Amino acid sequence: MVSTAATQSNDLVSRSGLRYRKIRDRIIETLLLAAGLVAVFTTLAIVVILLTESSAFFEHVSLKDFLTDTMWTPLFADAHYGILPLVAGTLTTTIVALIVAVPVGTIIAIYLSEFASHRLRETVKPILELLGAVPTVVYGYFALTAVTPLLQKLMPELPGFNMLSAGLVIGLMIVPYVASVSEDAMRSVPRYMREGSYAMGATRLQTALRVVVPGAFSGLAAAFILGISRAVGETMVVAIAAGMQPNFTFDPREQAATITAYIVQVSLGDLPHGSIGYQSIFAAGLVLMLITLIFNVIGFSLTRKFREAY
Repeated sequence: MVSTAATQSNDLVSRSGLRYRKIRDRIIETLLLAAGLVAVFTTLAIVVILLTESSAFFEHVSLKDFLTDTMWTPLFADAHYGILPLVAGTLTTTIVALIVAVPVGTIIAIYLSEFASHRLRETVKPILELLGAVPTVVYGYFALTAVTPLLQKLMPELPGFNMLSAGLVIGLMIVPYVASVSEDAMRSVPRYMREGSYAMGATRLQTALRVVVPGAFSGLAAAFILGISRAVGETMVVAIAAGMQPNFTFDPREQAATITAYIVQVSLGDLPHGSIGYQSIFAAGLVLMLITLIFNVIGFSLTRKFREAY
């Protein structure tokens, strides 16, 4: 009789514990879902605001002029609303930055992942990632006061404000992002792939370039896309070092304005809310979002295609 009562008591305790775990798991799942939905709803809210404000802008400016005009002077008396100068400045500085960041970041990642000792890797990587914590305004003044004078010694005709110095410094700024994500991707490549390569007589360099890099290509693509997005969205460096003059040129030696620099310029001004000049920043922001989306789609397509081939 006592044994039966004890068994029933144990069953009640077990059921109570099981019910408690189910409730706890459901609460945790709900919190995780809510956290994920916050990101989704935030993105949707940004898209809705951009589309709403941009639609009011395009009621006054034709889409054809916006996409084809090579002059961007929305704050002048003779207003022109061609987005091409801002797009050219954004793409030029981004390309210069990627020319620096992609090879340098990849080389650093290969060295830290395949050649550096454990102590060296654990020392260098935090220092490298610490560069990402430096305020971008510091990088901007570094480009203006250090990089530009150095470039002017090599190219005396280089103006004080130019996209070349801004792009180079942006490249240095995003090297930690590219190197850190790339190194994590390479270290996630299974050890047996390296051992198989060594067994076939390959050197460490051959293994790194022909086995590890292809095996980590999806992670490398993510690192490159992260770097592109960071370069496209950079504001303070280009606002300080590249000048604020919207010129339709792809020559990095010239000064120019980027989309983000123009948004900052107008946001800090005294334009009344609802004016066409104020609404132009949302049209520019919409173009910036589309550029970032295009780069992400290209990166995703390349990653999927490489996985199928590999």
